[in-house]
Amino acid sequence: MSFQLADIPSSHFQQLDQFFGQGSHLSGFTETSQRIQHPHVEGRATEWYFDGIRMGYSDWKYRKAVDLPWRYDIQVDLITLQVNLRGSVFMGPHSAQAPRLFTGAQHNLFYANGHDRNEGFLRSDRLRSSLFFLQFSRDSFLRMAAQANEPLQRFCDRVLSGQSTLLSSSNLPVDTPMLGIIQQINHCPYTGGLKHLFLLSKSIELLVLQAAACADKETIVYQYLQSASDIDAIVAAREHIMSHLDDPPSLAALARIVGINEYKLKRGFKEVYGNTVFGYLAEARLELARTQLLHTHQAVAAIAVSLGYASPQHFSKAFSRKFGLSPQQWRRQSAVRP
Repeated sequence: MSFQLADIPSSHFQQLDQFFGQGSHLSGFTETSQRIQHPHVEGRATEWYFDGIRMGYSDWKYRKAVDLPWRYDIQVDLITLQVNLRGSVFMGPHSAQAPRLFTGAQHNLFYANGHDRNEGFLRSDRLRSSLFFLQFSRDSFLRMAAQANEPLQRFCDRVLSGQSTLLSSSNLPVDTPMLGIIQQINHCPYTGGLKHLFLLSKSIELLVLQAAACADKETIVYQYLQSASDIDAIVAAREHIMSHLDDPPSLAALARIVGINEYKLKRGFKEVYGNTVFGYLAEARLELARTQLLHTHQAVAAIAVSLGYASPQHFSKAFSRKFGLSPQQWRRQSAVRP
């Protein structure tokens, strides 16, 4: 009973195995954070265990492009909400034909029953990979989701039947509200019981966002994106601008980078993400700015520069228009003490 990544010591997964070995019912609240030990990878993985839920975030930088084989053999029913932020996850033996489960900036919810045994490999994107996930025990998930919307209720029905399944037939794009929640989790100012309650509330919030996104997707018919490669190009465009918030390329340059024409990029991006390229960029900048104002001591001017604003005045005006308060006012009113 374990989860393993090649060339990473098994000690990294002791808490995970204990959690699953006890049927996901460890009492209380546990937080672990550790540096990844691997010949070609450096990074940190943080995990939280509470209320039949395992929450985790990892961000890895690669010294060289290597694929990391993984193996899954956990004899417990689990529901996983996975937000793949950077890099790709593949299923099956290492080969050019291995199916890709996730690319960057995608999320989905899936159920694996206790009989599932899987293997695959992780591949970085520009020598970087990062992942956020929630894993629920079967009982804790059913209690939380049973009265939700129609897509989530259908998912619960399949879980009750013991049928391994996905919430959405194809992965969903990561939007700025979901990114904002993950940033809030990673910069949570609380400790102890308050942190426990905060993370539980964010787990529910993420599940709500995902269920709503799935319901919205069921009503969408793409008009401008005609193939899987078109959608992949839009996802790559989103990943590129998120990696260059301080200095984004022009639309023409972005279209060249991802291999799609500018017309299809503009209209396809709005179909997938519900916003224009630069509207999405503006939202992402402001969500990140809000997190930095609350959880760091950076000066407002420094935050403005780091996010690519022409001046602190431009930043303050955009922030006030979005949130109804200036950056300084928002920081004062939202400041909390752990």
